[in-house]
Amino acid sequence: MSGPVVVGVDGSQSGMAAVEAAAREAERLGVELRLAHAFEWSSAHVPSGVPPWDQGGAGACRVVRGALTEAERWALSAAPHVRVTHEVLMGSPVTVLESGSREASLIVVGSSPPGRSGSLRAGSVAGKLAAHGRSPVLVVRGRPDPSGAVVLAGGHTQEARAAAEFAYAEASSRGADLVVLARTTVWNSRSHNGFAAALSVLSEKYPDVTTHRARVPVRGGLCRALVEASSRAQLVVVGSRNRDRLAGALLGTVSWAALHRADCPVAVIRSEKG
Repeated sequence: MSGPVVVGVDGSQSGMAAVEAAAREAERLGVELRLAHAFEWSSAHVPSGVPPWDQGGAGACRVVRGALTEAERWALSAAPHVRVTHEVLMGSPVTVLESGSREASLIVVGSSPPGRSGSLRAGSVAGKLAAHGRSPVLVVRGRPDPSGAVVLAGGHTQEARAAAEFAYAEASSRGADLVVLARTTVWNSRSHNGFAAALSVLSEKYPDVTTHRARVPVRGGLCRALVEASSRAQLVVVGSRNRDRLAGALLGTVSWAALHRADCPVAVIRSEKG
């Protein structure tokens, strides 16, 4: 990974938590941290993806740059050595961040405050980016355990194998154990191209990572086990299906459950073929 870590800045409490997490990720990866603000203007004549003001500046410019300066202060308090840049573009948060995901190593967003159900709204920025972003997306939520493991949801898909690669790299850089949850059918597969075989290759690539494999029931067990494990984890990693336009279908049942109910940050990974 050589692209920047891009984080959305909106001035909210969840947004600042995302900035801190993004700064630590950028420092860990050795890449630039890009603070991105989406500026939505009421005029229909201003195209998306362009700076919303000229060099002369305006009142809105001062407000937004003030928010970016505060976000940079938070970032440097979390990761003093990270290089920080700012970007302000016209458009919705989803449009701006999805565009940024094309070159990013990672997109980081905060989770919207939960409603009574404790879940993300289907139309939230985090939910849409997790489904449609071109890079891995980290949704900062819950109360992560700094000494906990990285938890991975396993499966037969290409996306699950891509998620495994990401999870091993994260566990290695964090000095954490990796807990792999997968249905019994996944562990029983003898395919040389299967998920279990991919884990064996990755465990050799990352010998510093202690891997714990757990079998879960076929029906409904993986979602429940993933949510339960998240209360003791510092990160949950899941794959994205990349199949159709509906966010829920794109993410799949397990990924959607993690974004709705996990008690720690969730990374959603797409395969390069997606």
